[in-house]
Amino acid sequence: MLRSPAADAVRAPDALADPSRSARQEDARTPRARLQQALVRWHWISAAASLVGMLLFAFTGVTLNHAPQIEGSAAVRAVEATVPTAILESLRREAAADAPQLSTEARRWLEAELDLDLRSADLEWSPDELYLSRPRPGGDAWASIDVESATLVAEVTDRGWLAYLNDLHKGCHTGAAWRWFLDLFALACVVFCITGLWLLALHAGRRPHTWPLVGLGLIAPVVLLLLLVH
Repeated sequence: MLRSPAADAVRAPDALADPSRSARQEDARTPRARLQQALVRWHWISAAASLVGMLLFAFTGVTLNHAPQIEGSAAVRAVEATVPTAILESLRREAAADAPQLSTEARRWLEAELDLDLRSADLEWSPDELYLSRPRPGGDAWASIDVESATLVAEVTDRGWLAYLNDLHKGCHTGAAWRWFLDLFALACVVFCITGLWLLALHAGRRPHTWPLVGLGLIAPVVLLLLLVH
């Protein structure tokens, strides 16, 4: 049975087709389709980048909102020790300096005693005492060294993992790196929301409930603020 050349052309595999076919199809796309493709790309990229952060902040938003009902228990560890002579001498030298700082040797000894990173601790110097405070997410610590009696007295408080996550949510005592993360995470959320809103606008003609739902999301918090929040 003879087949026509037209039938053979229809059955030809894509690999044998005109190589410029895909380029012509791309050029034939409308600006609306190109815009939608770009929006979808940025929407899923921003969603992937902010997914874990959104889950964390949603969870801790609930725990912070119900903080009185979710009471945690704090574990307090007391520390008492005798300051070694070498450490004591270095503290005395620093206390007499114009801009006293904790020496590396003294810091490492204190970190070993308190089992805590003290690189960002706050120091208060006086001729006969060094007072150190170390607030951190989910806990805090303080230490006092009496130079005359060569004694260390300290307390380390751990309020648990829930308090730790809540402090991450609030950015309490988290340092510059976490603040940068929060800024970048917020930017990713803004991109996610704007691209999502734009996609809603593109498809709103086929989805009549789009704008009523968007309006509800706007009006509900405004009504609550005006009527029930004082």
